[in-house]
Amino acid sequence: MTLLFFNGLAFGFVLAATVGPMWVLCLRRTLAYGAAAGLASGMGVAVADGLYGAVAAFGVTAVSGFLLAHRFWIGLAGAVFLFYLGVKTLLSVPAADGDAAKPASYAQAFLSTLGLTLANPPTILAFAAIFAGLGLAANADYAAAALVTLGVFLGSAAWWLVLAAIAGTLRARLGPPLLRAVNVVSGLTILGFALWQTAQIL
Repeated sequence: MTLLFFNGLAFGFVLAATVGPMWVLCLRRTLAYGAAAGLASGMGVAVADGLYGAVAAFGVTAVSGFLLAHRFWIGLAGAVFLFYLGVKTLLSVPAADGDAAKPASYAQAFLSTLGLTLANPPTILAFAAIFAGLGLAANADYAAAALVTLGVFLGSAAWWLVLAAIAGTLRARLGPPLLRAVNVVSGLTILGFALWQTAQIL
């Protein structure tokens, strides 16, 4: 049972550390708005990872079936929002004093990444396949499934805590020109992921 938890913990950490649109978005938000904003965004991803992990671990076929049946529209909504965030990031100009305005709220930062991460229903299939490959789903009882789910969430959350701490430290050393460069690179990267997601669902 303990091994299941640590396997889930490792999987959640590695999953979150893999560079993707949420990785770029959370890094950029940390550099632009501070560690708290980046951590709030990362926790949205961690909760979504935990939810998808729970669906896979508990074998909730009704939920996974619904999400996969509507994956086109859910994925399309996620791609459109990624396009919006990419353009917004690309055009964002840091304040002259090097300190950008805070986001509307940390709750908004959390909900935006939660929604974007959940807007990729095929992730459930990846969770199920990897769980089976690693033996995380070897035990069908609820206690084992709960431990795996908790491990995935905590592993993902640990990565976002590390990223927010490191990027938050770097933020103090970046002036407006470098922050503007970060915005451009981040915006183009997010737009690239949006195009990739659109191609996948089409």
